[in-house]
Amino acid sequence: MTPQSNIMVVAPIIAGREAELRQLLSSMNREPGLADPDNPLVPFGKIATLHYARFVVLEDKTREDLLIYGAPLPNAINSLAFLCDCDGTADALRRDLVTHAEAGLRQIFSFCASFQSGADLLRWMEEHEQRAATTYNNWLGRTAKQVREEEALRKALDLRLQSIIGRSPRQVWEELRGFVGREKAAGKLTLTPAAPTPLLWSIKNLLDCIGVPLLLLLLSPLLLLYLPIFLIQLRIHELHDPVIAPRPTLGHAKSLAVIEDRVITNQFSAYGNVKPGLFRRWTLASLLFAVEYTTRHIYNRGFLARVNTIHFARWVFLDNRTRLFFASNYDGGLETYMGDFINKVAWGLNIVFSNGVGYPTTNWLVMGGAKDELTFKDFLRRHQLPTDVWYDAAPGITAYDMERNSRIRDGIEQESMTDDELADWIKLF
Repeated sequence: MTPQSNIMVVAPIIAGREAELRQLLSSMNREPGLADPDNPLVPFGKIATLHYARFVVLEDKTREDLLIYGAPLPNAINSLAFLCDCDGTADALRRDLVTHAEAGLRQIFSFCASFQSGADLLRWMEEHEQRAATTYNNWLGRTAKQVREEEALRKALDLRLQSIIGRSPRQVWEELRGFVGREKAAGKLTLTPAAPTPLLWSIKNLLDCIGVPLLLLLLSPLLLLYLPIFLIQLRIHELHDPVIAPRPTLGHAKSLAVIEDRVITNQFSAYGNVKPGLFRRWTLASLLFAVEYTTRHIYNRGFLARVNTIHFARWVFLDNRTRLFFASNYDGGLETYMGDFINKVAWGLNIVFSNGVGYPTTNWLVMGGAKDELTFKDFLRRHQLPTDVWYDAAPGITAYDMERNSRIRDGIEQESMTDDELADWIKLF
């Protein structure tokens, strides 16, 4: 199994050059917001391990909301963020980026205040890396190469099925297995076996799986003592934190709508301020730590809680944990995406995003909040950023499609199946 990794490079943009940078970024697109895989600046299509990538300008349009708390305003300097989700290690991805796109990345990063023309690009990206507090991967170990190969397999089998209609499930299966064998021998189909799981990754993953519950067990006496105090503090904050969720402006809504629904999978980028004070900051950090454990060890086979439309997502602290950035890649439209979460896991939205300035009022952290649907949607849309460049290595292939294609492949590679198993397998087509 090949584990997945991610990178996020963030650097402030030189004052007065943002418009020029956005124009350069737009030249990478074949249509608004959707990258040309073969664009000359960063030819994403040449990087075989890449699932998703994006460039987005981090602009805090809600910073003045902090005035209601009497808190000092954070800086108004916009930054450029470059995000990637990939197979293998982040180090290997950075090397691939330098190999295939060094000149283009240098041109893009030249708009950042800290980038010098003679800088070591690899080292500069590492120095400006912002590690995610929490990440989510729909299916741990499913590589971009596997997605492409299994989609090609499905299409080939669909065509072949047209010539063998009317046969029994077992006859169909035997015919298709023979067909795939011939196509593989002719080099027309490739089904690459899964790579061995890296030993170091397995060790780290096991230590994390065991170590986090053990740590919580050791700390449980202190946590139980603090729990009543925490609940009192929480309720006081909930009763006094203001809700700030005006309708997004028409201009902002249009800037988001123009880059959405280009393909069945969409991108989402959001950015905002954490509520002032150590209580909210450490509450959010602790909860994201807990969510990271579940996404790493529990929700890594197609579902985030009960939601199965997300491919990759991440939550990233910025500016000394005073700001939070969220990015996701999901199937379907935004209304469906938000509705899915509200209806199925509103409590999950609340435990994280209720620590952000302006969020709808929650009750005991998990109740209320996102259940105020219209206010929540206005809050989320207002914090959403237009993604300047977005690359999807498998456009048109949903998370559901990927799971189905993997099951089709599993059936082809089986040496034997029962009649019931064959009947279920045939239904996948």
